[in-house]
Amino acid sequence: MSAVPVVIVGAGPTGLTAATLLAQYGVECLVLDRWESIYPQPRAVSLDDEVHRIVARLGVADQFAAMSRPCRGLRLLDRGVRVLAEFHRDATRGRHGYPQASLFDQPELEAILRGNLKRCGTATVRGGTEVTALTPDGDGVRVDVTDLATGRRGAVHAAYVLGCDGANSLTRTSIGATMRDLGFTQRWLVVDVTTDADLGQWEGVHQVCDPVRAGTYMRVGRTRHRWEFRLAPGETADGYREIGRLHPLIAPWTGDVPADELEIVRVADYTFRAQIADRWRVGRVFLLGDAAHLTPPFIGQGLGTGLRDAMNLAWKLAGVLGGTLPETVLDTYEVERESHARTLIRLAKLVGAAMTRGGRLGNLLRRVVAPRLHLLPGLRRRALDSETPALRRSALVMRPRLRRGLAGRLCPNAVLDGQRRFDDVAAGRFAIVTAVAASAAQRADIERRGAALVTAEPGSDLHRWLRRGRAHAAVVRPDGAVLRAGRNLPELCAALPRFDAHRRR
Repeated sequence: MSAVPVVIVGAGPTGLTAATLLAQYGVECLVLDRWESIYPQPRAVSLDDEVHRIVARLGVADQFAAMSRPCRGLRLLDRGVRVLAEFHRDATRGRHGYPQASLFDQPELEAILRGNLKRCGTATVRGGTEVTALTPDGDGVRVDVTDLATGRRGAVHAAYVLGCDGANSLTRTSIGATMRDLGFTQRWLVVDVTTDADLGQWEGVHQVCDPVRAGTYMRVGRTRHRWEFRLAPGETADGYREIGRLHPLIAPWTGDVPADELEIVRVADYTFRAQIADRWRVGRVFLLGDAAHLTPPFIGQGLGTGLRDAMNLAWKLAGVLGGTLPETVLDTYEVERESHARTLIRLAKLVGAAMTRGGRLGNLLRRVVAPRLHLLPGLRRRALDSETPALRRSALVMRPRLRRGLAGRLCPNAVLDGQRRFDDVAAGRFAIVTAVAASAAQRADIERRGAALVTAEPGSDLHRWLRRGRAHAAVVRPDGAVLRAGRNLPELCAALPRFDAHRRR
């Protein structure tokens, strides 16, 4: 039986992200997927600038920018597709250096991720392979597999297993975890259409707020368009597979474009759910992505939450396997990620309810309230701010219990010297960001611990960020989250873990 440090079950965006990050640290991993190649159907279509930052860490920022479209914001529409309110996003560069929201075609993204992973010498993707069982085995996990083409059975031994195998996760079943229902279930029709015609629509998200036929429209590529409509009881996707039946639903956006110029890529019914696993880890097996959580689509965080899981876990696992971090750091994964994911799921539920529930009274309230939302102080900023909640306190998030601070929040990917940004300098290591000068001894200690030293010059974005957080310096983790912040630089330097990132490619 062959052995590998990490087996990743599932080659979707979450699994490919985890594999790439581990490979960048020199960790050998094997990715197993039942599909021989990329799953061809479009699913996720959006991510924010925090997740765009993760995509950049993978080394594919330029490729992703070339195939994605910056989202210009959100329009709230009534059932007659009249504009109730409009919120604009920064479609150029936000605090992390990327558009606050981007729209894309998931198969194209997966093709980029797979092509990039092939360039990593320590990662292998094996398609056409079904994982049939996971069994604790001494100091690791036995992974039983079946070759779907030949029926041949085999096994591999892994020190750790990452279950990125989706909503029907075998990994989740194998560790005895179950999904907890958070009280949201809606059936929707998902439609993807391609056309060379210019629909002439505003390039943001169009949200129809109506309890009878809520809907969403967005352009996700040069010729690709996505619609989603809530299905009435008894309706199925089968009733809309022909363009003649579908056209009345999408006509408010296609206008005078003839139906024969619209090519259906996909029509499917999908049940949007709000669920979260009751455990994310047992021993050496972890759950990531849809295996751990399902998020309604109203805030566009489904795919991004999975990539955040991979970003959170990969560097910790690399440190443990490399012998520079204690295995106890792996206990922080579920502590940090479960509460973060749960908060985003609750927000998605709230937004979905505000847009789709309430009957005739709800429609009346939306007609009255929505056009006036911009008058409420700070609401416009909050409605479109892509910043997600701080991570919960853990052994790697040291923040005061009684006041908010920088700990657990993302350090901005700020410009440092006119061209390079924070992530370019940190390069997957811990970093000390400081507005006060470090002594020669402190510099030597930071270097000895394998970390980067970033000076926040007066008037810079990082200097303002520290000042708003009432801090003079911060310890920033390899995933960009702040471990600890404060005014005592020697104390913060002492809290800096030793982390060997020299193997990172």
